[in-house]
Amino acid sequence: MSALPPLNAMRAFEASARHLNFRLAAEEIGVTQGAVAQQVRGLEARLGIALFERLPRGLRLTEAGRRFHAPLRRAFHLIEEAVDELSDQRQITISVTPSFASKWLVPRLNDFVSRFPDISVQVDARERLADFQSDGIDIAVRQTRAPVARGLQATPLFSTEFVVVGSPVLASQISGPDDLMQHVLLSDSHGLWPLFLERVGVEGRPRMMSFSQTSLAIDAAISGQGFALANAPLVSAELASGRLMQPLSEVLVDDLSFFIVTPQKPHQPELVQQMRDWLLSQA
Repeated sequence: MSALPPLNAMRAFEASARHLNFRLAAEEIGVTQGAVAQQVRGLEARLGIALFERLPRGLRLTEAGRRFHAPLRRAFHLIEEAVDELSDQRQITISVTPSFASKWLVPRLNDFVSRFPDISVQVDARERLADFQSDGIDIAVRQTRAPVARGLQATPLFSTEFVVVGSPVLASQISGPDDLMQHVLLSDSHGLWPLFLERVGVEGRPRMMSFSQTSLAIDAAISGQGFALANAPLVSAELASGRLMQPLSEVLVDDLSFFIVTPQKPHQPELVQQMRDWLLSQA
């Protein structure tokens, strides 16, 4: 055991390898960015090999870093499981996109907590696909057209209808699809406005404002900056409260559906089943 590098250094490397960023790793661990960078440098010196390529924006794992990170992540996950087994409170980690988290999952989570008070929920919200093995994810919700990878199971959560939504003031100015051309159209990363306009027979070049996340386009619509073409499930609460209105009956039906994704053999099958059943009940 004395030949092992310091545990803090390996923890700093593992977090940095997941985030590919010293600052984000430092925030997770609860130390300064400089401390994480110093721990990683010390580990590289101890091993006699570079684990990262330092880039102008972030980090990139070297081949040695990739080979070192995979088993190290599994080792930390085993430690986490050992600690969980000693704890009275069980924990499940769900991976979702930031937009799905803020607009659909988080407003409903209190219901899950009320039903299962002994289960602690950790929400991992990021755009990139999570790795069930290396990231410690138990269950995920993803919006996709393509089939999931081998070894994973996908359960349809809900199919996707895209609806036009805007603030009550702007919505009152719309009597037909052609009226949209007088307003700013708020686009997200799916970029489905051109397809919608083509299908409803609207011609011309609209004024567009683009966002990297669906939730940002929805928030811009709420603040009256224009009209968003949003997943109906993600704006159901705003439509029910009157913060948004749907001025057109026309919708865009797309095969970009939401799925609950789990490993074929989850390491916490009971918790995964409870979360899957609850998600389906909410949909």
